[in-house]
Formats: sequence, C-alpha cells, structure tokens
Amino acid sequence: MFVSYHHNEDQAYYNNLSTTMDDQLELVTDNSLERRIDSSNHDYIMRRIREHHLNGSSCTVVLCGANTWRRKYVDWEIQASLAQQMGLVGIWLPTLPLLPNNGTEKPLRLQDNIDSGYAVWLSWSDIASDAKKLTDAIERANAATKSLIDNTRTRMERNR
Repeated sequence: MFVSYHHNEDQAYYNNLSTTMDDQLELVTDNSLERRIDSSNHDYIMRRIREHHLNGSSCTVVLCGANTWRRKYVDWEIQASLAQQMGLVGIWLPTLPLLPNNGTEKPLRLQDNIDSGYAVWLSWSDIASDAKKLTDAIERANAATKSLIDNTRTRMERNR
C-alpha cells in the first residue's frame, strides 16, 4: 500500500497509521514526493513516481486533511496510481472541515473517482475505532471495476 498525504500538515496521521496498521498491512515506507525529484520534466517525474514510489503497491491511500487538495504531488501520485489501475482509498482526517453543503475539499482526481464509484471514502474515526475497516476498504478498492477509473482531469501544474 502506498500512502499519499500533505507532509507538513498530516505527518502525524501517517505516523499513527503506519504504527497502528504495521501488523495488518504492508505500508510502503515514507517515499512520497515531498522528497522532491530534481527535475521540471513532468514525464520524467511521473515515470519516477511509477517506478520508485508506487512499485510493488496494489492500492493508494490518500490521507485528506485541510490542505491536501491543494498539493500537486498528491494529484500526481493519484494520477500515476490510477494509470496503473491501483485501488484508491480516501481517508477523511479530522482536520478536513465539513463545508456548508455537507461536502469536503479533497483532491479533485480523488473526488472524480469517488463519484464514479471506483474509489472508497471513509473517515479517520472509522479506522481509529476499528482498523479492520481500512483493510476492508482496501480490499473493496482493489476489487473495484477498472472501467470506473476516471483519470481524465488535467494534471495540476502547481500547488494551489
């Protein structure tokens, strides 16, 4: 499993997840793109994501905090995951506020796939009370019909 998140704000949730779930899941070590790839070539960066960051993973879990939707690297990691037809799970962290319309601001590519029925969406409080809910969500995500993948959105070019 690969975990995508906003490092500056949500590192504590990643740490908690990796500690709590270590026995039940094979978490990929923290090798997401906040550790910058020194290049401005998007094709090269996307290839590096596929080959060095997602390699060996079957599912990407996106930890969604207040500003995760603003991060281009999160979008790129989701895009590369979908291109490889990996499962996709979004986790609503306590730092992500509920909007007046009862929605949340999550990465748009993740939202596209929640809307299509491909991605699984659950809350941090669900998995904090029962870690099996995450393993169940990953199984559902990996079993989702691949034709539901929506990876048509234009890649984010910069952080918002």
